[in-house]
Amino acid sequence: MSPARAAFVALQYLLPQHLVTAAVHALARIESPALRRALIGGFRRLYDIDLDEAAIADPDGYRTFNEFFTRALKPGARPIAAGAEVLVSPCDGTVSERGTIDGSRVLQAQLAAKSRWYTLEELLGDAARARPFIGGEFATIYLAPYNYHRVHMPLAGTLSGVHYVPGALFSVNGATAASVPRLFARNERVICSFETQAGPLAVVFVGALNVGSIGLVGYGDLTPRRPRRAVSLAPPSPAPHFLKGAELGRFNMGSTVIVLLPRGAIAWGARFQPGARVRVGEAIAACRTP
Repeated sequence: MSPARAAFVALQYLLPQHLVTAAVHALARIESPALRRALIGGFRRLYDIDLDEAAIADPDGYRTFNEFFTRALKPGARPIAAGAEVLVSPCDGTVSERGTIDGSRVLQAQLAAKSRWYTLEELLGDAARARPFIGGEFATIYLAPYNYHRVHMPLAGTLSGVHYVPGALFSVNGATAASVPRLFARNERVICSFETQAGPLAVVFVGALNVGSIGLVGYGDLTPRRPRRAVSLAPPSPAPHFLKGAELGRFNMGSTVIVLLPRGAIAWGARFQPGARVRVGEAIAACRTP
């Protein structure tokens, strides 16, 4: 790792992560036209953001930077691969890792000298929630700042639970994933549990430095949360059913999504490999017939 990257990772241990993130959360919601234009203009130049796909293509159509950052897309901008047996990408981003869970160990980063792992129990915050996924399948997708930041259903399913697990707020980019042990299991996260035709499904929203909040459809913003302690939120009655490709939630800044499925539930697509770029709705795996 370069000295600059090593310094970036080391600095995160010293930063008041939640305080810095709270400041970004507040800044992104200020409705001052001058500030909003400066933030959006600077961000577009830095990341070469094209608004042709956006439902609101005019930068002045957003009241705040956060509205711009979590912008909706035009209808049809993300076609959803057809077929009840097709698992699709829940988000735009880059595949960090994917594969079969080694017992309860999930691969965080494949390194030259050694690999980094964390356990399902650590990630999900509960042994019972982890049990259905032991020996199962996982995918980790990183959303960069320039990506579309809404998260959609990879498969049709009925919501069975929402769980908030408090934690740190390290960055989740490649340098940090390679350096910080148990990164995804130590950062703040929101776990959405579903029942699907492929069995239990978990979609995990992993918070990160400057991720001002994580919001879910039907719940609103679940983070930042006070007090920061683990809590389970029962779904409404009757439990909502989400179609494949339906919007599930959003990150108010970039982060990571982890998808978990049971043993033998799916076969990953050949193109869905670490380093591949994906978009919402693209086929990434096929469900196996029970």
